[in-house]
Amino acid sequence: MTPQLFTPPEILKPVIKYFWALDNPIDSPPTTLSAFPDGCPGIIMVQSNGGAICDNLNKKLPGIYLHGQTIAPSKISCQGKFSAVGVSFQPHALRSIFGIDANAFTHTGFDFNVVQNRNHINLSEQIAHEQSIEGKISLLSNYLLYQHQNNARQTEEIIKYAVAQVIQSKGNLSLKELQKKLQMSERSLERKFNQAIGISPKLFSRICRFQESLNQLQTSSYDKLSDIAYENQYADQSHLIRAFKEFTGLSPLEFKRQSRDVIENVQPAKQ
Repeated sequence: MTPQLFTPPEILKPVIKYFWALDNPIDSPPTTLSAFPDGCPGIIMVQSNGGAICDNLNKKLPGIYLHGQTIAPSKISCQGKFSAVGVSFQPHALRSIFGIDANAFTHTGFDFNVVQNRNHINLSEQIAHEQSIEGKISLLSNYLLYQHQNNARQTEEIIKYAVAQVIQSKGNLSLKELQKKLQMSERSLERKFNQAIGISPKLFSRICRFQESLNQLQTSSYDKLSDIAYENQYADQSHLIRAFKEFTGLSPLEFKRQSRDVIENVQPAKQ
Protein backbone atom coordinates (compact mmCIF):
# COMPACT_ATOMS: atom_id res chain seq x y z
CA MET A 1 0.00 0.00 0.00
CA THR A 2 1.31 3.40 -0.99
CA PRO A 3 -0.10 6.31 1.03
CA GLN A 4 -0.71 9.68 -0.59
CA LEU A 5 -0.97 13.11 1.03
CA PHE A 6 -2.81 16.04 -0.55
CA THR A 7 -2.39 19.70 0.38
CA PRO A 8 -5.70 21.51 1.02
CA PRO A 9 -6.64 24.66 -0.89
CA GLU A 10 -5.11 27.82 0.60
CA ILE A 11 -8.47 28.98 1.94
CA LEU A 12 -8.84 25.76 3.98
CA LYS A 13 -5.31 25.59 5.43
CA PRO A 14 -6.38 27.35 8.66
CA VAL A 15 -8.67 24.38 9.43
CA ILE A 16 -7.19 21.42 7.50
CA LYS A 17 -3.65 20.02 7.75
CA TYR A 18 -3.94 17.64 4.81
CA PHE A 19 -6.10 15.13 2.97
CA TRP A 20 -4.83 11.55 2.66
CA ALA A 21 -5.62 8.42 0.69
CA LEU A 22 -4.67 4.77 1.05
CA ASP A 23 -5.46 2.09 -1.51
CA ASN A 24 -5.27 -1.69 -1.32
CA PRO A 25 -6.25 -2.93 -4.82
CA ILE A 26 -5.84 -6.67 -4.16
CA ASP A 27 -7.87 -9.14 -2.11
CA SER A 28 -5.98 -9.72 1.10
CA PRO A 29 -6.43 -11.10 4.62
CA PRO A 30 -7.70 -8.70 7.29
CA THR A 31 -5.53 -5.58 7.51
CA THR A 32 -5.29 -3.51 10.68
CA LEU A 33 -4.60 0.22 10.50
CA SER A 34 -3.26 1.72 13.70
CA ALA A 35 -3.89 5.33 14.73
CA PHE A 36 -1.92 7.24 17.35
CA PRO A 37 -2.69 10.49 19.19
CA ASP A 38 -1.56 13.49 17.14
CA GLY A 39 -3.61 16.37 18.54
CA CYS A 40 -5.93 16.46 15.53
CA PRO A 41 -9.49 15.29 14.79
CA GLY A 42 -10.36 13.95 11.36
CA ILE A 43 -12.68 12.26 8.90
CA ILE A 44 -12.13 8.72 7.59
CA MET A 45 -14.03 7.02 4.78
CA VAL A 46 -13.29 3.40 3.88
CA GLN A 47 -14.85 1.48 0.99
CA SER A 48 -14.26 -2.28 1.06
CA ASN A 49 -15.44 -5.38 -0.78
CA GLY A 50 -14.56 -7.50 2.25
CA GLY A 51 -17.44 -6.64 4.53
CA ALA A 52 -17.73 -4.38 7.56
CA ILE A 53 -15.03 -2.02 8.79
CA CYS A 54 -14.48 -2.52 12.54
CA ASP A 55 -12.66 -0.79 15.37
CA ASN A 56 -10.35 -2.47 17.90
CA LEU A 57 -13.40 -3.62 19.91
CA ASN A 58 -14.78 -5.28 16.75
CA LYS A 59 -17.55 -2.67 16.59
CA LYS A 60 -18.85 -1.98 13.10
CA LEU A 61 -17.99 1.52 11.89
CA PRO A 62 -20.00 3.68 9.50
CA GLY A 63 -18.59 4.02 5.99
CA ILE A 64 -17.65 7.64 6.65
CA TYR A 65 -17.13 8.91 10.15
CA LEU A 66 -15.86 11.89 12.05
CA HIS A 67 -13.47 11.29 14.94
CA GLY A 68 -12.26 13.59 17.66
CA GLN A 69 -8.98 13.68 19.51
CA THR A 70 -7.40 10.28 20.08
CA ILE A 71 -5.79 9.91 23.48
CA ALA A 72 -4.66 6.28 23.19
CA PRO A 73 -3.72 3.97 20.30
CA SER A 74 -6.68 2.69 18.29
CA LYS A 75 -7.17 0.33 15.35
CA ILE A 76 -9.38 -0.12 12.30
CA SER A 77 -9.75 -3.56 10.68
CA CYS A 78 -10.74 -4.18 7.06
CA GLN A 79 -10.19 -6.94 4.54
CA GLY A 80 -10.21 -7.65 0.83
CA LYS A 81 -9.83 -4.79 -1.61
CA PHE A 82 -10.34 -1.42 0.02
CA SER A 83 -9.68 2.25 -0.44
CA ALA A 84 -9.64 4.92 2.22
CA VAL A 85 -9.66 8.70 2.07
CA GLY A 86 -9.56 11.07 4.97
CA VAL A 87 -8.96 14.48 6.41
CA SER A 88 -6.55 15.48 9.14
CA PHE A 89 -7.94 18.67 10.65
CA GLN A 90 -6.24 21.41 12.60
CA PRO A 91 -6.78 20.85 16.36
CA HIS A 92 -9.63 23.39 16.64
CA ALA A 93 -11.54 22.32 13.49
CA LEU A 94 -14.52 20.56 15.08
CA ARG A 95 -15.56 23.87 16.57
CA SER A 96 -14.45 26.01 13.62
CA ILE A 97 -16.05 23.90 10.88
CA PHE A 98 -18.99 22.16 12.53
CA GLY A 99 -19.69 24.41 15.52
CA ILE A 100 -19.65 21.49 17.95
CA ASP A 101 -17.94 21.11 21.31
CA ALA A 102 -14.92 18.91 20.63
CA ASN A 103 -14.99 17.18 24.03
CA ALA A 104 -18.14 15.28 22.94
CA PHE A 105 -16.00 13.53 20.29
CA THR A 106 -12.83 12.82 22.27
CA HIS A 107 -11.46 9.32 21.54
CA THR A 108 -14.54 8.28 19.65
CA GLY A 109 -16.01 8.42 16.16
CA PHE A 110 -19.51 9.17 14.92
CA ASP A 111 -21.39 8.61 11.71
CA PHE A 112 -20.56 11.68 9.65
CA ASN A 113 -24.21 12.01 8.63
CA VAL A 114 -25.04 12.92 12.25
CA VAL A 115 -23.16 16.22 11.99
CA GLN A 116 -23.58 16.86 8.26
CA ASN A 117 -25.55 19.97 7.40
CA ARG A 118 -29.07 18.79 6.62
CA ASN A 119 -29.48 21.42 3.92
CA HIS A 120 -26.48 20.02 2.02
CA ILE A 121 -26.65 17.18 -0.48
CA ASN A 122 -25.65 13.81 1.01
CA LEU A 123 -21.87 13.88 0.95
CA SER A 124 -21.24 10.23 1.77
CA GLU A 125 -23.32 9.08 -1.20
CA GLN A 126 -21.52 11.49 -3.52
CA ILE A 127 -18.11 10.28 -2.39
CA ALA A 128 -19.11 6.62 -2.63
CA HIS A 129 -20.08 7.08 -6.28
CA GLU A 130 -16.99 9.09 -7.22
CA GLN A 131 -14.33 6.84 -8.75
CA SER A 132 -11.14 8.89 -8.49
CA ILE A 133 -9.29 9.77 -5.30
CA GLU A 134 -8.89 13.35 -6.52
CA GLY A 135 -12.64 13.55 -7.09
CA LYS A 136 -13.41 12.24 -3.61
CA ILE A 137 -11.04 14.77 -2.04
CA SER A 138 -12.53 17.58 -4.12
CA LEU A 139 -16.00 16.69 -2.84
CA LEU A 140 -14.74 16.66 0.75
CA SER A 141 -12.93 19.94 0.23
CA ASN A 142 -15.94 21.72 -1.28
CA TYR A 143 -18.23 20.50 1.47
CA LEU A 144 -15.86 21.53 4.28
CA LEU A 145 -15.38 24.99 2.76
CA TYR A 146 -19.15 25.40 2.55
CA GLN A 147 -19.56 24.22 6.15
CA HIS A 148 -16.77 26.44 7.47
CA GLN A 149 -18.08 29.55 5.75
CA ASN A 150 -21.62 28.93 7.04
CA ASN A 151 -20.68 28.03 10.62
CA ALA A 152 -21.57 30.78 13.07
CA ARG A 153 -19.88 29.16 16.08
CA GLN A 154 -16.18 29.73 15.49
CA THR A 155 -13.22 28.95 17.75
CA GLU A 156 -12.03 31.91 19.79
CA GLU A 157 -8.84 33.48 18.45
CA ILE A 158 -7.25 33.31 21.90
CA ILE A 159 -7.51 29.50 21.85
CA LYS A 160 -6.11 29.29 18.31
CA TYR A 161 -3.20 31.39 19.54
CA ALA A 162 -2.68 29.15 22.58
CA VAL A 163 -2.70 26.03 20.39
CA ALA A 164 -0.20 27.59 17.99
CA GLN A 165 2.12 28.45 20.88
CA VAL A 166 2.04 24.90 22.25
CA ILE A 167 2.70 23.41 18.80
CA GLN A 168 5.53 25.85 18.10
CA SER A 169 7.19 24.89 21.38
CA LYS A 170 6.78 21.19 20.47
CA GLY A 171 4.84 20.68 23.67
CA ASN A 172 7.46 22.23 25.95
CA LEU A 173 5.83 25.58 26.65
CA SER A 174 5.20 26.46 30.28
CA LEU A 175 1.43 26.47 30.67
CA LYS A 176 1.69 28.81 33.65
CA GLU A 177 3.52 31.31 31.46
CA LEU A 178 0.89 30.86 28.75
CA GLN A 179 -1.93 31.48 31.24
CA LYS A 180 -0.16 34.62 32.42
CA LYS A 181 0.33 35.85 28.86
CA LEU A 182 -3.32 35.21 28.01
CA GLN A 183 -4.49 36.63 31.35
CA MET A 184 -6.56 33.53 31.94
CA SER A 185 -6.90 31.28 34.95
CA GLU A 186 -5.87 27.62 34.71
CA ARG A 187 -9.51 26.57 35.05
CA SER A 188 -10.71 28.96 32.33
CA LEU A 189 -8.01 27.91 29.86
CA GLU A 190 -8.72 24.24 30.49
CA ARG A 191 -12.48 24.73 30.00
CA LYS A 192 -12.02 26.59 26.71
CA PHE A 193 -9.43 24.07 25.51
CA ASN A 194 -11.74 21.16 26.24
CA GLN A 195 -14.59 22.80 24.32
CA ALA A 196 -12.54 23.76 21.27
CA ILE A 197 -9.84 21.06 21.15
CA GLY A 198 -11.39 18.17 23.10
CA ILE A 199 -8.57 17.66 25.62
CA SER A 200 -6.78 19.69 28.28
CA PRO A 201 -3.81 21.96 27.49
CA LYS A 202 -1.57 19.63 29.49
CA LEU A 203 -2.54 16.52 27.54
CA PHE A 204 -2.32 18.42 24.24
CA SER A 205 1.22 19.48 25.18
CA ARG A 206 2.19 15.90 26.02
CA ILE A 207 0.86 14.71 22.67
CA CYS A 208 2.82 17.43 20.83
CA ARG A 209 5.99 16.37 22.66
CA PHE A 210 5.34 12.72 21.80
CA GLN A 211 4.76 13.64 18.16
CA GLU A 212 8.13 15.38 17.93
CA SER A 213 9.77 12.31 19.45
CA LEU A 214 7.90 10.06 17.03
CA ASN A 215 9.12 12.15 14.09
CA GLN A 216 12.73 11.86 15.24
CA LEU A 217 12.37 8.10 15.66
CA GLN A 218 10.81 7.64 12.21
CA THR A 219 13.43 9.76 10.46
CA SER A 220 16.32 8.26 12.48
CA SER A 221 17.33 11.77 13.57
CA TYR A 222 19.23 10.57 16.63
CA ASP A 223 22.28 8.58 17.72
CA LYS A 224 20.89 7.10 20.93
CA LEU A 225 17.37 6.83 22.26
CA SER A 226 18.38 9.01 25.19
CA ASP A 227 19.09 11.80 22.67
CA ILE A 228 15.39 11.87 21.74
CA ALA A 229 14.43 11.94 25.42
CA TYR A 230 16.64 14.88 26.33
CA GLU A 231 16.00 16.90 23.17
CA ASN A 232 12.28 16.72 23.91
CA GLN A 233 12.71 17.55 27.59
CA TYR A 234 11.73 14.17 29.01
CA ALA A 235 13.30 13.67 32.41
CA ASP A 236 15.11 10.58 31.14
CA GLN A 237 14.83 7.70 28.67
CA SER A 238 12.36 5.79 30.81
CA HIS A 239 9.90 8.71 30.68
CA LEU A 240 10.14 8.69 26.88
CA ILE A 241 9.45 4.95 26.80
CA ARG A 242 6.40 5.38 29.04
CA ALA A 243 5.03 8.09 26.73
CA PHE A 244 5.49 5.86 23.68
CA LYS A 245 3.74 2.94 25.37
CA GLU A 246 0.88 5.23 26.40
CA PHE A 247 0.33 6.67 22.92
CA THR A 248 1.30 3.75 20.64
CA GLY A 249 1.07 0.67 22.85
CA LEU A 250 4.72 -0.07 22.01
CA SER A 251 8.16 0.90 23.21
CA PRO A 252 10.17 3.13 20.80
CA LEU A 253 12.29 0.19 19.64
CA GLU A 254 9.26 -2.07 19.17
CA PHE A 255 7.61 0.68 17.17
CA LYS A 256 10.71 1.13 15.05
CA ARG A 257 10.81 -2.59 14.24
CA GLN A 258 7.14 -2.64 13.23
CA SER A 259 7.11 0.58 11.18
CA ARG A 260 5.91 0.26 7.62
CA ASP A 261 4.13 2.66 5.26
CA VAL A 262 2.94 5.57 7.37
CA ILE A 263 0.48 8.39 6.80
CA GLU A 264 1.87 10.33 9.74
CA ASN A 265 -0.13 8.57 12.47
CA VAL A 266 -1.99 5.91 10.46
CA GLN A 267 -0.07 2.77 9.53
CA PRO A 268 -0.70 -0.87 8.70
CA ALA A 269 -0.10 -2.86 11.88
CA LYS A 270 2.06 -5.98 11.96
CA GLN A 271 -0.07 -9.13 11.81
